[in-house]
Amino acid sequence: MTGAFPSRSRWTERYPLAKLSFVADLLAALAGIAIATLVRLTIDDQLPPGFPFLTYFPVVLLVAFTLGLRAGVLAALLGGLASWYWFLTPGSNFSLTHNSAIALAFYAFITGTEIALVHWMQRSNRLLVVEREANARLAQTRELLFRELQHRVSNNLQMVAALLTLQRRQIADESAKSALDEAARRLQTIGRISRRLYDPAGGDQALGSFLDQLARDVIESSTTMKIRHEVISTSDARIGPEAAIPLALIVAESIANAIEHGFAPGQEDARLEIRLGHGLQRQRLAVEIEDNGVGLPDGFALEQSGSLGLRIATMLAGQIGGNYSLTSAAGRGALARFELPLLAA
Repeated sequence: MTGAFPSRSRWTERYPLAKLSFVADLLAALAGIAIATLVRLTIDDQLPPGFPFLTYFPVVLLVAFTLGLRAGVLAALLGGLASWYWFLTPGSNFSLTHNSAIALAFYAFITGTEIALVHWMQRSNRLLVVEREANARLAQTRELLFRELQHRVSNNLQMVAALLTLQRRQIADESAKSALDEAARRLQTIGRISRRLYDPAGGDQALGSFLDQLARDVIESSTTMKIRHEVISTSDARIGPEAAIPLALIVAESIANAIEHGFAPGQEDARLEIRLGHGLQRQRLAVEIEDNGVGLPDGFALEQSGSLGLRIATMLAGQIGGNYSLTSAAGRGALARFELPLLAA
C-alpha cells in the first residue's frame, strides 16, 4: 500500500540479540573469556611486559554488544579474574600487590566504561526504534485519514454538481441553464483534480504529467467529440499543492472554452496542443493551449469578453502573480497563454 512505512531497523539496533537466562549469559561469558585467555597465552612470549588485558577488552566489548549488560558484566568479572591469575602476578595466583591493584582498577574502569557506553547506546537505539515505529503508525494513519478526507471532499463536490444538473431540468431560461451547466462542470473539474492532486506529505507533482491528465479529464467531462490532445514539455517544473488548483482551473477553462467556442460542430481533426516551457523571462513558466478550431472572432479583446470562464482564468492568473492572454494562433485556431513565476509553481 502506498504510504505504508515498514519498520526497518539498522543492524546496530538489533542488538543485544536476545534476552537470555543468567546461565546462558554466564556460559557465553565463560566461552569468550576462555578464548581470550588461550589467545593471550599463545602470544605471551611475543609480547613485552605490561599487556595483561590485551585480549580481554575486545571480548568484553563484543559480549556486551551482542548479549547485553549482564553478559558484559559477567565477561568483565571473569576476564579480570583470569588476567589477575595468569598475567598480573607471577606464579599464577591471586596475590594482590600495589601494582596489580592499580592494574585491576584500570581494567575495571576501562571495561566499566565500555559496558556503560554500549548499554546507553543500545538503550537509546531501542527508544529511537520505538519512536520511529510510533511515528510510522501515525504517518500511516494520517495518510489514511487524509485520503478519506480527500475522497469525501471530491464526492461532495461531485454531488453538488449532480444537484445543479438536476436543478437545471426545472429551469426554462436558457441563460440560467447555461450558467448551471458551467457551474456543474467547474465543480466536477475541481472534484476530479482534488481526487488526484494532493500528496499527504505535501509533495510536488511533475507539471507535464499533471497537465496531461487534466486535459484528459476536462475533455471527457465536457464533450462527446473526439479531440486529440498532446502535451509538449520543455521544462521539468513541478507544481505544489498551493498553485495546483488555480493553475488547473485556468487550464481547464482554456480547454473548455476551446471545446465550446473553438471547434466547429462535427470537426473531425479537432486537436489541442498544450505546451509547457519557460516564459519570456527565464524565471517564469509559460503554459500554452492551442487549438485548431475556427479561431477568434474579428475584434476580439479579452478584457471586453463577457465569458465568465475567461474572466475567472484572468482573475486566478493575477492572484498567483501571473498573466493570461487569449489571441489568434499562428495558423488557424486560438492560443491561450498563461505565465506565472516559477516560485509560484
